[in-house]
Amino acid sequence: MKLPALSLYVHIPWCVQKCPYCDFNSHSQKGIIPETDYIQDLLNDLKQDLHYVQGRLLKSIFIGGGTPSLLTEAAIGKLIKGIQAMIPFEENIEITLEANPGTVESGRFKGYVDIGINRISIGIQSMQNDKLKALGRIHDADEAIKAAEQARNAGLNSFNLDLMHGLPGQSLEDALGDLHKVIALKPKHISWYQLTIEENTQFHSRPPKLPEDEALWDIQEQGHQILTDAGYQQYEISGYSLPDYQCQHNLNYWRFGDYLGIGCGAHGKISLPIQNKIVRTVKIKHPKGYMAPSESEQPKSYLFNSWQVEQDDLPFEFFMNRLRLFEAFDQSEFTDYTGLPINLVAQSFIKASEQGLILQSVSKNNAQQWQVTAKGHRYLNDLLELFV
Repeated sequence: MKLPALSLYVHIPWCVQKCPYCDFNSHSQKGIIPETDYIQDLLNDLKQDLHYVQGRLLKSIFIGGGTPSLLTEAAIGKLIKGIQAMIPFEENIEITLEANPGTVESGRFKGYVDIGINRISIGIQSMQNDKLKALGRIHDADEAIKAAEQARNAGLNSFNLDLMHGLPGQSLEDALGDLHKVIALKPKHISWYQLTIEENTQFHSRPPKLPEDEALWDIQEQGHQILTDAGYQQYEISGYSLPDYQCQHNLNYWRFGDYLGIGCGAHGKISLPIQNKIVRTVKIKHPKGYMAPSESEQPKSYLFNSWQVEQDDLPFEFFMNRLRLFEAFDQSEFTDYTGLPINLVAQSFIKASEQGLILQSVSKNNAQQWQVTAKGHRYLNDLLELFV
């Protein structure tokens, strides 16, 4: 087993209000956010995970939520400096911060750039006010446009706009109109994904009426063509970017790289080559528990649970990530990053090939490669079932 690249996910749990479709670990803001104390807890949390670094440099940092843009530039700056003091950065590290248009004050993005943020991801979701209201968003379309313009002029290396489709009451014209408006804002990256109803959400308990499957397919097919014609390349199921502006943090996830997770409910995935195993971690979920003082003289632990991924589960976990990407990949990666022999999945790939879900090819370096076909991406769940 080889050590893959290392990323860091930082979770900020607070939002102004909880959106009815959201199943992330987020909590409505009540009073002033204790950002100074929380940043210190994040750094203490990271310190306890340093043994997982194993001599690597940090490839990317993603500060997500919740709504990280509720925190001040000073707090985010202290966080980044504290992280770098513990883990050296790669020269071209990507540092992303999620933001919502309704929480972005004038000039805030420039301040984030000054303290090290080089990529912003803005949750626009729709460009129609009635759809935004139905989604429980606190911003309107004008604020979304202003946030994108501010990001474009802030000196960032890149910025992403999140856009949903398949919304309650959304027509084909509505969905494609949203897409045209987002493209006009000239982001380097667009995350374009279908609304799904998740458990433990308001939408799950009171489901809205969503477009029929045929309409959803028309939206997906025509929207993909609009994005392609505008110069955006689809590199992942819901990820489109201009050439060379893919999200490096997400690429590391899907390539089965490692990531530390700090903050309320944050998840981590770590390879341990000497023991030939992979472990997953999850931190204490609720802010009160996460920030509670130690009840003894010993430093408190932020860890809620950790476990080794069973060998029987590793093939599915690897391919659940790797097959989301549109790039071809060397067959040797399976053994490199799971420690398992390639013949373990040989029959699954024969079946996938026979069904037209995957292609085998040879790279310029004569390495045997796999690549998911267009049919394979359309029927990705069927493809993944072959590795269960």
